[in-house]
Amino acid sequence: MSLQGKHIVLGVCGSIAAYKSALIVRLLIHEGASVRVIMTPDATEFITPLTLATLSKQPVSVDYFDPKTGEWSNHIQIGLDADLLLIAPASANTLAKMANGLCDNLLTAVYLSAKCPVYIAPAMDLDMWKHPATKRNIALLQSYGNQIIPPGNGELASGLSGEGRLAEPEDIISFLQQQSRNDSKQQPLLHVNALVTAGPTYEAIDPVRFIGNHSSGKMGYAIARRLQNLGATVTLISGPSHEIVPLGVDIIKVHSAAEMLAACQHHFESSEIVVMSAAVADYTPSEYTDQKIKKKEDVLSLSLTRTTDILATLGQQKTAQQTLVGFALETNDELANAKSKLARKNLDFIVLNSTNDAGAGFSTDTNHITIIERDGQEHRYELKSKDDVASDICDRILAHRNTL
Repeated sequence: MSLQGKHIVLGVCGSIAAYKSALIVRLLIHEGASVRVIMTPDATEFITPLTLATLSKQPVSVDYFDPKTGEWSNHIQIGLDADLLLIAPASANTLAKMANGLCDNLLTAVYLSAKCPVYIAPAMDLDMWKHPATKRNIALLQSYGNQIIPPGNGELASGLSGEGRLAEPEDIISFLQQQSRNDSKQQPLLHVNALVTAGPTYEAIDPVRFIGNHSSGKMGYAIARRLQNLGATVTLISGPSHEIVPLGVDIIKVHSAAEMLAACQHHFESSEIVVMSAAVADYTPSEYTDQKIKKKEDVLSLSLTRTTDILATLGQQKTAQQTLVGFALETNDELANAKSKLARKNLDFIVLNSTNDAGAGFSTDTNHITIIERDGQEHRYELKSKDDVASDICDRILAHRNTL
């Protein structure tokens, strides 16, 4: 897979190897990419912005704004527009900042704003590369999902010879091309929009009380993370949850069933995959009291109204090219109830779990599911971690997408 048509942001750090960035720019453009260069202030001591602007045919950004004109370099938009962020050379200083979330220059701000794949080509002296702090920073960066382009082995600026030398520009381009080929195989949902709901909804009674349930959001967040790993562009609509938002996933936080419905309807039409794992309240208080209800009588009666059935609403709007997945948490007549829900709500398949199964249900780290397809096929799975269950669910999604 070529780099043709890719919008690439090249970050250049303060290193003697910065001179190689000129050739990197030329090679990327030769492959058909457009290149926007961001330099750290120290990088300008090794190669001029004019050189890289001439080669890239685009202005080079160093600072957040031009003090003479007030023109602002929008780091958020730069990060959002990029198909790929390549930092080459990446100095030990910048590696440390990126690993620990420091943001004191335009390049680190763009890095923290980017939602695209990030590739880092380190360049430094042998002892710096071997230092435990650098090893820790590299490990942290990899844990965030960044790809490290291994440094070369050879003569260094200090006169030493060993690891730490910036990979040759041709090798960097080859690495990007190979990774693109791997991604096309490992990310079969690239350029596919996915919508996932997770967690409970809270239906307010008064300013301090609500009707809710015990859903933690763990299952939905795991599904969003797995879909994102498969290459999908994921929007996660979440009720109240303490789960960590997966890197690269767009999060929309809601509280009530009405808010979740509105968010789902806004994103449903543009989503090819929709997984409705949230535990949405079936009823909401008919009236909201804007003052805390005081204790008066021994018995307090609440009038409840049915909420709009979000899953059924989306099922009515579903097209043949969309994959719609629902969940059924049952306490009795599990299979019959799940199959009825599957048919009534026009789902492609439904994920059944039961409160009667040990290790399944709300707030657990594991789940025990059965997937029932529209044609009646049943797929039963053993008790697994919710991350593994998410993989099983996404495998069924991929299988269904292959039949469309």
